[in-house]
Amino acid sequence: MQDTPADPSLRDLSFQDLGTAEYAALLTLAHPEKPTDAVNLERLAAGRLPGEHHSQRGAFLGGALVGAVQTGVPGMDNHDGWLDLTVTLHPEYRRSALADALVEYGLEVLRAAGARVAVTRLREGWWEAGYLLRRGWAEHDRMWSSVLDLRTLDFAAFAAEEARALAGGVRIVSLADLTAPGADPWDTHPREHYDLIRTLLTDVPSATPVQVWPFEIWRMRMPQRELDPRGLMIAVAPDGAWVGTSQLAQTLPAQPGHLHNGLTGVRREWRGHGLGLALKLAAARAALARGFTHSHTGNHTGNAPMLAINERLGFTREAAMLTLRRSVEGGQSAGEAARAFVSSMASPSE
Repeated sequence: MQDTPADPSLRDLSFQDLGTAEYAALLTLAHPEKPTDAVNLERLAAGRLPGEHHSQRGAFLGGALVGAVQTGVPGMDNHDGWLDLTVTLHPEYRRSALADALVEYGLEVLRAAGARVAVTRLREGWWEAGYLLRRGWAEHDRMWSSVLDLRTLDFAAFAAEEARALAGGVRIVSLADLTAPGADPWDTHPREHYDLIRTLLTDVPSATPVQVWPFEIWRMRMPQRELDPRGLMIAVAPDGAWVGTSQLAQTLPAQPGHLHNGLTGVRREWRGHGLGLALKLAAARAALARGFTHSHTGNHTGNAPMLAINERLGFTREAAMLTLRRSVEGGQSAGEAARAFVSSMASPSE
């Protein structure tokens, strides 16, 4: 039994000195296998729209940040009435009443914001998954996470398939190659680029259809992600149409040498020719040329074609990423939630 220190408080992290850095440190301590840093959190913050719901509160004991609750617009399941709820705890407090108090506080924030459904994304096997499933949350969707050491990729083994994929005259080039000297890559055929992304996202086999950002929001957010245009590969048809892409372009600051592979896909009328594999190979070459060593990606469990490509390339599957959801109806009032928080912080942990 451990006594909880006195002086419990719940404060807005966004107004704390070094609050972003403290929050990043807590997230990394809670799950060191998925580290983050202030740079990544600030990038996400820069992509929020004016008036978009977001709250970020920290649980402090004796001046130390031991827990946090964040609510906001989901990144992947941005459906009407759905808001995200993420609770993070210092490992020493996972078995304390603080978890219940922070979840209930977050749910009350969502109720006040008019949400009907709370969602959260976490890895299978994390303590939060079992904890939430035992408390009325249900699995909504899952994605396989996987990683590839690019240095082990045997390009020669795929040379014949790659040649066949490109035999019809399709070129695979980077967005940087398509951009005029001195021009902004995001001004390079932006409508055609957006239409390609929008079309491919609508075909993603997720549990609920992907809600694609409107063009103006896409145009605002993509540059903020600091994607290297040399890693945004585009498949260009002989007539100049953009027919596929692979986005191995987002750095992971907390993991030097590692990149996140976002969307990879090919328009329906161009599938069946091996272009998905060719795009992945081109992106891998470009990443190695820039000094990167690892590629991380995530695929919905129903995306058999892309999972098969990744398996052939040598990706190692990691724990699945789960999306859990629950109704936010009923529950405590804001005052009751706040009192429950203070009570939990003043009680010994189990």
